[in-house]
Amino acid sequence: MSNKSKGSKAERELLDLFIKDNFRCVRVAGSGVMENSDADLIAGKIGQKYAIEVKSTKKTSKYITKEQMSNFIVFSEIFGLTPVIAVRFNRIGWFFLNPNDLEDSGKNWVINMELIRIKGKRFAQFFDRESISESIDGDLMNVPWCLLNLLKIPFK
Repeated sequence: MSNKSKGSKAERELLDLFIKDNFRCVRVAGSGVMENSDADLIAGKIGQKYAIEVKSTKKTSKYITKEQMSNFIVFSEIFGLTPVIAVRFNRIGWFFLNPNDLEDSGKNWVINMELIRIKGKRFAQFFDRESISESIDGDLMNVPWCLLNLLKIPFK
């Protein structure tokens, strides 16, 4: 299996994970190949919008060029998306990081097991919406957002 097909497989796996968690999610055509396709996935729910750079490795470290990361950040900013790095280590699973948490190795950014241990989060931890439940009375959490909007009750 080529690196490109391994990467596509990881993207599809993560896309399915988002969809199972009730996100809307799409793969970006030409990501990693075509100019101006600087994210792998775009995912969102109401109040949450993400550009996701997907990486997969069987090693204990993954390197990302500074140019690729810079293009990814610019892409995210242009579309008003929160940038997220998703990395899958074989036999360990998916971890999610803020791009600001990557380590500088000189000409590349690096994600390694030590960084994952300290800064990495699992899917449910990274994309948790507990902050919403803290800002809204618990009784309102079961009310559909469109009804809250009609009633002019803030829903962040």
